[in-house]
Parts: sequence; C-alpha cells; structure tokens
Amino acid sequence: MMLSAGVHTGNRNSDSAMEEYIWRRRNDGVHILNIEKTWEKLMLAARVIVAIENPEDVIAISARPYGMRSVLKFSQYTGAQNIAGRFTPGTFTNQITKQFREPRLLIVTDPRTDSQAVRESSYVNVPVIAFCDSDSPLQYVDIAIPANNKGKYSIGLLYWLLAREVLRLRGSVSRAIDWEVPVDLFFHRDPEELKKTEEEQQAQVEEAPVAPTTSVFDEPLVVPEVVVDPALDPAATTETAGAFEAPAADAGFGASWEGGEAAGTAAEWS
Repeated sequence: MMLSAGVHTGNRNSDSAMEEYIWRRRNDGVHILNIEKTWEKLMLAARVIVAIENPEDVIAISARPYGMRSVLKFSQYTGAQNIAGRFTPGTFTNQITKQFREPRLLIVTDPRTDSQAVRESSYVNVPVIAFCDSDSPLQYVDIAIPANNKGKYSIGLLYWLLAREVLRLRGSVSRAIDWEVPVDLFFHRDPEELKKTEEEQQAQVEEAPVAPTTSVFDEPLVVPEVVVDPALDPAATTETAGAFEAPAADAGFGASWEGGEAAGTAAEWS
C-alpha cells in the first residue's frame, strides 16, 4: 500500500540530516526512502500521541493544500485539533490573539512549509512530529517520519495509518479486523475535478437510452362484447312477439278475460 501511494519516493535534493533515512538513489537522481524506518517512526509517533491524556492537546497542521483534508480527517477520528491552511504567526506565543493555543504536541505535514509553526513550538517547548522528505530540514523536529510529503496519496495514507494506529493503541479499533474507514476519505479532492466528474456522470445519464413508455391514454380503448339473453332484452322480445300470431278466440268465451261464464253471469244480472 505504501509503495503504490509513492511514500518511498523522495526528491532529487537531499539534506545531510536525512541521509540515514535514504535507502538509495535512482539513475534519474531521485532519492528512495527506507520504508522500514518510515513504519518504525509511524509506530513511535502513534505511541507518543496516545501518551497525551487529552486528545485536544494535540494539533495537526498543514499549510500544503494536499494535506488539508488529511489533517481534518485525522482530527475528526482521533479527537485532536487542526490548523488547515495558513498558520497565523503568534498562535503559540502571543496570548492576546483570539486564536492563541497551548498544545502539548504538534504534528506537521511539511517542516519547510510549516516552518513558522515549528519555530514557535521551539519557543514554548512543544515537541514536534513531522513528515520529512529527503530535502526537509530537521531543525526543531523531535520525531522525523521519512516519507513523501508532496503527493496527495502519500500524505493521505500516512495520516490514515497514523490515525488507525492511534485508535488501535487506545482500544477503540480491534487489530483482528480491518478499520471500517476507507483511506480514500483522507485523500485530497480538487473541486474542479469533482465538478468535472459530476458533469461527466450527468452527461452519461442524459445519453443513456430511455425505454419507450406508452401512455395509458394512447392505448386503444377495447370495449368488451356483451352477450344479452333474448329472454331479458325487451326489444328482442317485441320482435319475437311480432313473428307469432295470436290464437283465435274461442266461441265459448266472451270479450272479457273471464270467458263465456262471466259473460252469461253479467246477462243474468241485467
């Protein structure tokens, strides 16, 4: 994982104090750092951080843009404070400022970029943990972690490994299982790249073929055929009745429906 993130890749220049952490030099002049010592210093730094009783007494600083997100995530999971961006001079020495802080431990992404914070920590006797490249100065740095501090993947992975080890030493995370937090959350994300990715995803959604949908109102209306019983249809009964002749009146019956007996009875009464 460290090799794929480029943690071992240094610069063409080197500092005399970093010679013990340099493994070799490539043909193109780039120095290769010793990853074994990087891992040892990470474990040492995690033990020092855990030794601080109050996690808020630890401050992680990164003026480099690639380390701002890593610092924020590290402070989120470990409970430490963070200063992402420009460091205000006098934060550790001037008590009048609103941002005055009194840390017990300082974690620096690059001792060259964050030189103001490192210098002020020496005035107030605060130990410093720093990620140092092959050309980084080690003045006022107590624990130097040799690593590539200029790549976004390298910085994100280093802070992720450090946060995971701190939580494991505190007992919050078990060593038997993997940490549920992915390392991608510690990587720097460029807003322009995020916007470009969102536009590409939206374009793919718009270009995707849409299945034709037929509206319910566009379908032809099918009326089921109703079979009517001729015995129940009055129109059919009338037509059928006209096809048959009425039976001839019997001579024994009169005009009334009662028949001839009714007619005779009526004549007797008259």
